[in-house]
Amino acid sequence: MAETTRKKKTNNVAEVVNIALAELYPFPEQPFTVRDDESMQETAASIKEYGVLTPAIARPREGGGYEIISGHRRKRACELAGLDKMPVIVKDMDADTAVIMMVDSNLQRENILPSEKAKAYKMKLEAIKRQGARTDLTSRQVVGKLESSDIVGETTGESGRQIQRYIRLTELEPELQQLVDDKKIGFTPAVELSYLQPEEQKQLLEAIDSEQATPSLSQAQRMKKMSQAGELSGDKILEIMQEEKKPEQNRKEEVTPDKESVSFSTEKLRKYFPRSYTPLQMENTIIRLLEAWQKKRQRAQER
Repeated sequence: MAETTRKKKTNNVAEVVNIALAELYPFPEQPFTVRDDESMQETAASIKEYGVLTPAIARPREGGGYEIISGHRRKRACELAGLDKMPVIVKDMDADTAVIMMVDSNLQRENILPSEKAKAYKMKLEAIKRQGARTDLTSRQVVGKLESSDIVGETTGESGRQIQRYIRLTELEPELQQLVDDKKIGFTPAVELSYLQPEEQKQLLEAIDSEQATPSLSQAQRMKKMSQAGELSGDKILEIMQEEKKPEQNRKEEVTPDKESVSFSTEKLRKYFPRSYTPLQMENTIIRLLEAWQKKRQRAQER
């Protein structure tokens, strides 16, 4: 049962109640992962010493209990701190309003992954569109995708165009989303790759695994163009991935005298290795051969 800890003084002041953790349920399909990382351990230690300084926000849940809108991390920290209740502000609101509040309250956090932000923006955009379609709203209806996207970005300062680009990431296969989160694929190339068909994305994952490399922006743009023309195949993807990457036009590479480098394209080296060899296996083999050559030269010099 919820225990009232602070009485409501006016109709405009929210009521704070202590609610058992067992009665607090996560927001349906909320995109933000609750991690038991160092930051969580610090939060749990703070709550253990000082208690929860900022109440969570929840709404009554159909079927009993309460649905957390803001406070998923605080609930987990309370569990780690050994508490069985936490202070909560209970608000009655419809599902779309709850989605918007859930997204806005969580986007203020640091270290949000691109995939989390993408899913959150998509949820908020869809909620805003549903609100705009309602006839009982007194405000002007939302018109057009870009205007809706602009509204989504108001709380974060991002443009509607950037919001749309983030939402494109939700079209990626989960494995590709993970590569973006791990910073192995850049945000801009990932947006281009999101236009590939699901089967093409799976073929790309196979090529990434085979070549132990991820596509550059120019490679991603070419794949997108070929996909839209119906010309992209698994072999074409592999052929593109095996090409030597060139510096992007907006990136200048400087080579100083003490940092000269020698590079070979995978295409040039491929004829010396089995087809199944990945670039990493080729590199390791070359290093071993060079080490053997160096030892042979040293022995010859010692004679």
